[in-house]
Amino acid sequence: MVLPPPFELMCDASDFAIGAVLGQRHEKHFKPIHYASKTMNEAESHYTTTEKEMLAVVYAFKKFRSYLILNKSIVYTDHSALKYLFAKKDSKARLLRWVLLLQEFDFNVIDTKGAENLAADHLSRLENPYESVLDPKEINEKFPLETLNMVTFRGDSSTPWFADYANYHAGNFIVRGMSSQQKNKFFKDVKHYFWDDPFLFKICADQVIRRCVHDKEALDILEACHNGPTGGHHGANLTAKKVFDAGFFWPTIYKDAHELVKNCDSCQRQGKISQRDEMPQNSIQVCEIFDVWGIDFMGPFPSSRGNKYILVAVDYLSKWVEAKALPTNDARVVCKFLKSLFARFGAPRAIISDRGTHFCNDQFAKVMLKYGVTHRLSTAYHPQTSGQVEVSNRGLKRILERTVGENRASWSDKLDDALWAFRGPSVPLTKHLSGAPHTSSSTERHVIYRSSSSTKPTGP
Repeated sequence: MVLPPPFELMCDASDFAIGAVLGQRHEKHFKPIHYASKTMNEAESHYTTTEKEMLAVVYAFKKFRSYLILNKSIVYTDHSALKYLFAKKDSKARLLRWVLLLQEFDFNVIDTKGAENLAADHLSRLENPYESVLDPKEINEKFPLETLNMVTFRGDSSTPWFADYANYHAGNFIVRGMSSQQKNKFFKDVKHYFWDDPFLFKICADQVIRRCVHDKEALDILEACHNGPTGGHHGANLTAKKVFDAGFFWPTIYKDAHELVKNCDSCQRQGKISQRDEMPQNSIQVCEIFDVWGIDFMGPFPSSRGNKYILVAVDYLSKWVEAKALPTNDARVVCKFLKSLFARFGAPRAIISDRGTHFCNDQFAKVMLKYGVTHRLSTAYHPQTSGQVEVSNRGLKRILERTVGENRASWSDKLDDALWAFRGPSVPLTKHLSGAPHTSSSTERHVIYRSSSSTKPTGP
């Protein structure tokens, strides 16, 4: 892969102004991209000559930051200025701020005299043509066509829905031709957005900051939340809630989620997961968290890495689910699983199970007696007594049916992902979260403690 040529920055300062030129070399010829200059205010005009040279470099990096950040660059200026800046002891607060600003850039410095640096030298000596109408210390550096720096033009099919908001915050551009009602609505909505180059973020109604996305990126995020490794092929509302919890926003998220679920081949083949399968929050009995667990076996399934059964345990208060693939369904593996469960969550007060022989035996009773746990049995021929486990079994089974694909023997490899998808809405979207701010912790943790309210998602 051929790397693009580095950006080159020419800086110079005179007694009353500073100038800078940004460009790149093409076939050994310097091609300018942007010119910038400004006159100094009264305080800056009293700087030393070295500090004025440094001021020109700092001004150039701040002016062209969007070009230079994360890219290598070459700076043509008085080398002694930067040596003085980084080597000076007991620096002023102003010099320390300049050092901190320059440390985020990757650049090399080439020592050049002002007389040899013609373009920047000329800019630093510009007279003010508007001295009679403007502040005599300011040079008018606005483009004649202010829409030149806009993100995009309206009417383009690839225009982001948030282009007007981005243009307003990034360049203070307002679309012309709006009626008074449209202007009122625009200024009412735009205050909920802010620009952090190169992304636009929205402060949603729940006070969570989410990154605005559109087009292909939005569809990729929605697809990852629905049928990714930990998506679980949930319904449209819960899929949309996963997107919100991951820190992304666009206006048509619910409409797009319904369209995606309607066109999902796996969902249409297997039917939809109802709200009953989405871990209902109706508590069966009043108890403390991790005080009452329900356990049950699923299987037998086709052999997968020697495993034929899944042992599922559900906490009745938090609805937290633990599951493990096992080769057999005897008392020995049950006791081993329970000891691991107690070590992680503490010994509960009671365990509810059916009347299977793997739960009703002497070895199981000894473990219950050792840890002081009460063993409760469900009513014979009435599995609804342990209904929470039955609901979890059905939900896990349906998620596995949609994710294992044609090779049914791979279900044990998919169990951890299915369990993750069933527990909550957190989704590993590392490549999409690169621009999201760290103001919300909903994308960085698993929610174990849940309220007893409905799971119906609420968007921003």
